[in-house]
Amino acid sequence: MTAMAFDKTGTLTTGRLYVTKLTPAEDVEPAELLAVAASAEQMSKHPAARALQEVAKEANLSLPAMDNFQETPGKGVTALVDSAKVMVGRDSFLKENDVDISSVSDPALHEEQGFSTLYVAKGTKCIGWIGLRDKTRPEAQKAVSELLDIGIKRLTMLTGDREEVANRVAAELGCTDFKAHCFPQDKLSIVEQIKSDGHTVVVVGDGINDAPALAAGDLGIAMGAAGSDVAINSASIALMSDDLSRLPFLVRLSRKTRAVINQNLAFGIMFIILGVAAGAGGWLVTTLAAILHFAGSLIVVFNSARLVRYGEELGHEP
Repeated sequence: MTAMAFDKTGTLTTGRLYVTKLTPAEDVEPAELLAVAASAEQMSKHPAARALQEVAKEANLSLPAMDNFQETPGKGVTALVDSAKVMVGRDSFLKENDVDISSVSDPALHEEQGFSTLYVAKGTKCIGWIGLRDKTRPEAQKAVSELLDIGIKRLTMLTGDREEVANRVAAELGCTDFKAHCFPQDKLSIVEQIKSDGHTVVVVGDGINDAPALAAGDLGIAMGAAGSDVAINSASIALMSDDLSRLPFLVRLSRKTRAVINQNLAFGIMFIILGVAAGAGGWLVTTLAAILHFAGSLIVVFNSARLVRYGEELGHEP
């Protein structure tokens, strides 16, 4: 493996979003904006939906009834809230549905540019946007650094977030490059492009949006603890922990395993050649040959068994 492509939300970051900004349109109350968005997102499992539910609960808001929920992966959700059509998602998602977002301020104009943005529309009118922030995993920076140290040449972060958010997270972690505004099909094409550049690509993700890319990579790794069933089934490997420090260990373990296999093959071939030669020369009796053959098998087994204790130190880390 020479390159890795990471999903951002839930993989490099905790996947736990926090609402940090409410920017309603003119004549719209912040509480109304939050209540409409949280109601529409009630059936979604996306981290942004959970963040909206939590802050609405903390604000003691009474959420209106919701019906006809539809989720478009990588774009947003649509639902009927109090008989009005509500859309929550990317700015492009609203534009595709003929919603004008020029009535609200541009998030890029604000000083705090490190948040993800959800636009909210009611009917054909955009009633504001909500800013959310995510935190990188504590071990992510160290894991990225270790991957570079052990010879991974390219570490690409893929995200549907804005350029400012992607740039901040990629710089914080030390990724070699990033791609923002990625839809599921974009992630797939980027992985194919990296492969066409001559890399052996490992794709790491956890969500439904990552499934096509996981399947397209030379190797797919699903973050098992928080991963969706679709992502896990699309991947070659499912990590039972969402600890990113396991990735450098996985690379080192795979290389160590390959080295042990080569040692066993080399030993086995040489052992048989020498044994056959000794037998043909009359230097090896049948009984001793059988004993040596059994001993050679034991050597291969015990050489392989050394891998059982490989990485024991990870279990003792604080």
